[in-house]
Amino acid sequence: MKILITGSNGLLGQKLVALLRQQPDVQLLATSRGANKLAAVYPEVQFVTLDVTDAVRLEQVFSYHKPTHVLHTAAMTNVDECELHQEACWQQNVVAVANLVAGCEQHQVHLVHLSTDFVFSGEMGPLDENAVPNPVNFYGRSKVAAERLVQACQAPWVILRTVLVYGTAHAYGRTNVVTWVRDSLRAGKPIKVVNDQLRTPTLAEDLATGCWLAAQHNATGIYHISGPELFTPYQMALQVAEHFGLDASLITPVDASTFTQPAQRPLRTGFIIDKARKNLGYRPHTFAEGIALVAQQTATQ
Repeated sequence: MKILITGSNGLLGQKLVALLRQQPDVQLLATSRGANKLAAVYPEVQFVTLDVTDAVRLEQVFSYHKPTHVLHTAAMTNVDECELHQEACWQQNVVAVANLVAGCEQHQVHLVHLSTDFVFSGEMGPLDENAVPNPVNFYGRSKVAAERLVQACQAPWVILRTVLVYGTAHAYGRTNVVTWVRDSLRAGKPIKVVNDQLRTPTLAEDLATGCWLAAQHNATGIYHISGPELFTPYQMALQVAEHFGLDASLITPVDASTFTQPAQRPLRTGFIIDKARKNLGYRPHTFAEGIALVAQQTATQ
């Protein structure tokens, strides 16, 4: 297998590089728009600069490197930024996928495409793969459009939808539910955390494993890949505080209506992951186990 990763500088991309470099029968090609953040960490991993919105450059990379599988993790995922900058969002989340689909069709490459619970309205959850998308924000609409392009692909494809990914990565500026709560409470900063949304938080390592399992099995269709437990963000925050021995009284539960945000969020999502368990052998960590792993990885910080 020769696996090309898009977005290798991102949280999921970095976890994929760490996982796949250890596989004996895999040739790995990491790609990202910017300079390789993992150059000093994994100098043996081959890296090329690639902006997937550039169809000509993408074809050059496909023709020269001849991947058998693409793991497409690159995307614009900041929901409010997508709402405010819709053209940029469409370029990165839809045009890029159209380019990848064309490349995968021409070279008959298996495409593993990452999608999101935000394709759903949030009226009910947890959801299985048969749930009908009905997004409530522009990010979700862009991801639905991308899914439709992938579903029309004339090469093997699989869509992996996921939920609220957390973890820690090298030279990575963005926070997530675990690192934000931990760092805020360590600084003695009071925080307001939503208690009327439901999600199945996903450890980045588990999502990377799900991608690898999908590629190994040459899986096709749609799979839901997330953590196994349904929580509100407030419940997650309490678990983070407990694990790190921090002051939970600094955490105030609030309704989503407390915040004025450019993009609406679906209230109740979360995934049923029975199909991935059965067909792929997917076995995610509990949230408590995931927090412990993040704590172990960041013990020196």
